[in-house]
Amino acid sequence: MITDIYIISGFLGAGKTTLIQKLLTEAFINDKVVLIENDFGEISVDAALLKSGNVEVKEINSGCICCSLSGDFVKALRELVSRFHPDKIIIEPSGVGKLSDIIKACADPSIKNLAEVKAKITVADVKRCKMYLDNFGEFFEDQMENADVILLSRIENFPEKVNNTHKLVKSLNAHAVIFSKPWDQITSAEILYPQQDHHTHSEYRNSGHMYTCGQHDHDSNCDHNHSAEEIFDTITIRTNQVFSMKELKARVLKMERSTQGTILRAKGIVRGLDGYINLQYLPGDIQITNCATGGDMLCIIGRSLNRQELVGLFGGE
Repeated sequence: MITDIYIISGFLGAGKTTLIQKLLTEAFINDKVVLIENDFGEISVDAALLKSGNVEVKEINSGCICCSLSGDFVKALRELVSRFHPDKIIIEPSGVGKLSDIIKACADPSIKNLAEVKAKITVADVKRCKMYLDNFGEFFEDQMENADVILLSRIENFPEKVNNTHKLVKSLNAHAVIFSKPWDQITSAEILYPQQDHHTHSEYRNSGHMYTCGQHDHDSNCDHNHSAEEIFDTITIRTNQVFSMKELKARVLKMERSTQGTILRAKGIVRGLDGYINLQYLPGDIQITNCATGGDMLCIIGRSLNRQELVGLFGGE
């Protein structure tokens, strides 16, 4: 039996982990699922948050899943299928990863008879789409252009941005199914199998098994071909410090205001006064909540970052 692969892509902080949680609780609740996490950095915060009863999490860290780790990735896929015999495999690439790289890796001949890609889903943050396209077009475009399904996120918070974002995404991929309504109004079945009920969606994808690199005509030989390591910095911080929520927020605000470089994303699990705290940060958006999962780590992604400055700010190593 061939295992189904679902790839959940999306730029930094778009909402990939939230979507995966929705799929696990709605669509795959009776399935044996393996989740492959490819975080950019030495740790995977998302993997820690997603580990649960019937989900086996395989972390593949520090780099592009295809360019620098294709051998490890193909080997890991074969090993996971033979060891766990999963019904479904979910691959969550790094927010700064390229969807085309994962698609290429999954097409490796040694995987073909074991598992196949059933859906390539990209999550797009309506608040930040234009900014990401303007500043990191190569990575953002790749995630949009190679998707079968695109879900717009944070619609409830920024309804005024939905129409323009929908037009922007459609200009990058006219063939994808685009969901532009709140996620609680969308079932997992609609997301995973849109061809069965296309009249309910804003766009219907034309027939064919793969849509690759649309109007910009990117290919493996073009100059527009960088790895995440060339463009982005990642700082991994391990800290045993105990934070109150107020204190952690103050340090994040200080990071936002005065540290060197550009912070694009910060996330982590640290010790709190009454347990553990989960930090999720995007520019202008700080979420600090209690967390049942333990941890002592922060991951910060950006450009031109100063590691010593950030480690000192959060009392880490």
